[in-house]
Amino acid sequence: MWFRNLQLYRLKAGWEIASAQLEACLNARPLQPCGSQDMESRGWVSPRGDDALLHAVGRQWLIALGVESRLLPASVVRQEAEARASALAERQGYKPGRRQVKELHEQITQELLPRAFTRQRRTMVWIDPVDGWLGIDTSSTARAEEVLECLRQVLDSFPLTLLRTARSPVSAMADWLAGDAPRGFTIDQDCELRSVSEEKATVRYAHHPLDGSEIKNHLAAGKMPTRLALTFNDRVSFVLTDKLELKRLDFLDIVREELGNEDDAEALFNAEFALMTGELVRLLPMLIEALGGESA
Repeated sequence: MWFRNLQLYRLKAGWEIASAQLEACLNARPLQPCGSQDMESRGWVSPRGDDALLHAVGRQWLIALGVESRLLPASVVRQEAEARASALAERQGYKPGRRQVKELHEQITQELLPRAFTRQRRTMVWIDPVDGWLGIDTSSTARAEEVLECLRQVLDSFPLTLLRTARSPVSAMADWLAGDAPRGFTIDQDCELRSVSEEKATVRYAHHPLDGSEIKNHLAAGKMPTRLALTFNDRVSFVLTDKLELKRLDFLDIVREELGNEDDAEALFNAEFALMTGELVRLLPMLIEALGGESA
């Protein structure tokens, strides 16, 4: 159950809630199937596929937002609307106006929605209530906001802020590429450099050494890093972005080997979650330190 991405947030000091209380709040809004005229339904689901909406291993919590969507492509509605508009034009002797076309689209949508297939997805959320971390396993800020919106709907108090550091990731990554990697990290072979000019010229490197003069020339020419691949302590690799997101998270073999030969599914799930969060609570303070510490 390893996370592949991390949108990071800070729980403000003083926010306290027991795991049982949080689970009770989540139970107030479980995922319900889409109604006949609903395009989408959101609610909380079990992260493990059992009945529990909150899974705790030690002081680390895992929850999951579920979203069910109806699959009704706009092209299908448009095609049917065009056919009906053509038939209507023949009957009334002139092309239907904009209002009639809009009403046709609405009518067709209402007719087709109950018969449309549904699809479910879920987004995992890691909460560390002691150290004040909330991490969402998505590369999309829109999906992260979707999770936060649903959390605010079930919690009376939810003081949350984006993680902010004294130095911007762009400035720090530029210094690392021009000099040395920060303590505890190594620079890998992927990065993206973008010009600050209006043209926004972009250069991307994949599986390419980044310690040569070519990179330094781009930096000297005014291009700034917006993504940089790093490895922490030879155990976790990721891509740091200019928005302080962690993408393409990969917990390396040296970490996964610590799982041993666990066969029990529940024990394996717990072991993976414990290992993952253990690595993250070591990685994140070091990353913040490399970025000059947290800013108020």
